[in-house]
Amino acid sequence: MERPWVKPEQVKDYTSSAKVLQRSDTQLAFDIARAEKYVIYYTHNQFKTPEYSSRLPPDVTKAVILLAEAYAKQAIAQKDGMKKSEAFDDYSYTLDTDSNIADSLGLGAMLEDFVLPEEKGKVIMKLRRL
Repeated sequence: MERPWVKPEQVKDYTSSAKVLQRSDTQLAFDIARAEKYVIYYTHNQFKTPEYSSRLPPDVTKAVILLAEAYAKQAIAQKDGMKKSEAFDDYSYTLDTDSNIADSLGLGAMLEDFVLPEEKGKVIMKLRRL
């Protein structure tokens, strides 16, 4: 199927974040492109076979929308200068901003049916009798 698989309006329809709704369609298009590339990387599947010519499976579309929204929120947080840690008297916390967004969303379960074996290349063996 031709990319982009998801339109910015679909991300805006899904999100409940006012700041994501305020992002331009161009910015959301970049977030969607990142999400699609991650899905292709994770599944080793470009979804170009005839079975996907008319539309993608709903789980793949949902995964792209979830990930695009998360990338949009991450971009907003980086721009706004989100606090990474804070302390109160004897209590403190630190936010982990280096973790993989896709792992924290649990997309593996949504995408596991579409993962193709990774192609490593050809192996040529020459055997001889001893």
